[in-house]
Amino acid sequence: MTLNQLDAYFNSFLKKENYGADPSRNGIQIQNSEPDKKKIKKVAFAVDACLETAQEAARLGADVLFVHHGLYWDGCEIMTDNHYHRVSAFIKNDMALIGYHIPLDANKEAGNNYGLARRIGLKGLKEFCPWRGMTIGVKGRLSSPMTIEKLAAAALLGAKPNQILSFGKKKISTVGIVSGGAGGDHWWAWKEGLDCYITGEIGHTDWHPIKEEKMNVIAGGHYNTETVGVQLVMKKLKEEKGIQGVFIDIPTGL
Repeated sequence: MTLNQLDAYFNSFLKKENYGADPSRNGIQIQNSEPDKKKIKKVAFAVDACLETAQEAARLGADVLFVHHGLYWDGCEIMTDNHYHRVSAFIKNDMALIGYHIPLDANKEAGNNYGLARRIGLKGLKEFCPWRGMTIGVKGRLSSPMTIEKLAAAALLGAKPNQILSFGKKKISTVGIVSGGAGGDHWWAWKEGLDCYITGEIGHTDWHPIKEEKMNVIAGGHYNTETVGVQLVMKKLKEEKGIQGVFIDIPTGL
């Protein structure tokens, strides 16, 4: 499989064309020297396209780095300072970069939000939380009610959440999920009458509205909640195409 074939495979289920309002540049962000000829043997997966992940992917012999947070968003960025060093790490190693942002958050098979929903055992999954005309989250009902502490442990596989705000019901039955930096969207969970909202991070200005809404909120960490999708895509690639994958874990603690 070549680079262009690999990206066509990813897009066959991530469907970047359905997320035109996403400010990120989904798909191939840096190509290799022969995108229609060079065979892809190993793909590295990570949350962020930073210098550290690029260097580690190259050290591991990856032909491609697949990430959730790529290097290119709206507009054009000049290649100076740290951006130059990031890009040069790919070019010097003839390693490609593929990024999928909102399509990876929202994907029902291998995305961050639906992956978290299945992890905690949500049933009756439905789309949840519009953003820029796109629906990116998921909501559902737990098989049996949980405390917020047990729910956080299940969602994060025992990792410590950044914050737990327990202002609502002591036993949680209904949950809405939007990974990453969607703290301000707690309002949607409150509006839809859900017992708890799971996201990555919340800000200072979210605290009082959450308390006034009498909502339960788990801020699991922007990084923690977005390791899910890249690893599901890695698993899918191995099972369906037989291409070796490796996950590069570089947590920020945020």
